[in-house]
Amino acid sequence: MRKHNPTSRDSGSFVPGRRYNGLHGKVVDWVEHSFEEGLLYLHVRFTDKTELCWQIATRMTIAEGDLSDWKSGNFKQLRVFVRNQRDRSV
Repeated sequence: MRKHNPTSRDSGSFVPGRRYNGLHGKVVDWVEHSFEEGLLYLHVRFTDKTELCWQIATRMTIAEGDLSDWKSGNFKQLRVFVRNQRDRSV
């Protein structure tokens, strides 16, 4: 007998992006959300008095900050001051 693979793509089955170990079979008592100090909190309380909580934040980041010369009418980058942390080429 083959073991069921939860990540296999059976037709019509939902495949979650991430599984939370220890939650399978828990019974939900209540769910609520709240906003505090710029964060969205999602609380899932289970009947065994345990809770799963997500803290969701949005952030504004500078992708790049540069100095450019437009005297000729064309863009000429002179210097890059800030580059997003995902791009470490500077």
